[in-house]
Amino acid sequence: MLSSRPYLARGLYEWLLDNEHTPYVVVDAEQAGVIVPRQFVQNGQIVLNVGPTAVRDLHIENDAITFSARFGGQPMQVVVPMPALIAIYARENGVGMVFGHEPVIPQASGGSSDGEANERPELTAVDSESHDSEGSDETRDETGSKSKAKPKGRPSLRVIK
Repeated sequence: MLSSRPYLARGLYEWLLDNEHTPYVVVDAEQAGVIVPRQFVQNGQIVLNVGPTAVRDLHIENDAITFSARFGGQPMQVVVPMPALIAIYARENGVGMVFGHEPVIPQASGGSSDGEANERPELTAVDSESHDSEGSDETRDETGSKSKAKPKGRPSLRVIK
């Protein structure tokens, strides 16, 4: 599954601009691939103004945030790989989001040594009358009498009509 971080970052960036706020990002400057002005890094992090008046050619892509900016009058191309993005927030009121560490989930490769890893749960339809809303392991059969549910080997999703 793809990381949600770039999608959330793009959405928050647009939301902050729509609300006339100045978007700032917090970056882990110690991560591989980060290109930022090192003279402004403090405690391994840097806070960058990524508002339209502060940067040029801002691109928030799935793999990185890139833009051009001036630091101390010197132009610089900044690269922030998505895993290095710690937070995005509004300068004016601090509203935004801090990103946690995302688990690394490998993309489906088609083959796995674990036989059940590639199985998907089944989707079965169930009438609302036969659904026990108390969540017990009893079910009703066609005659309406209760019976114990049989344990299944695989998980399944049930659609309640």
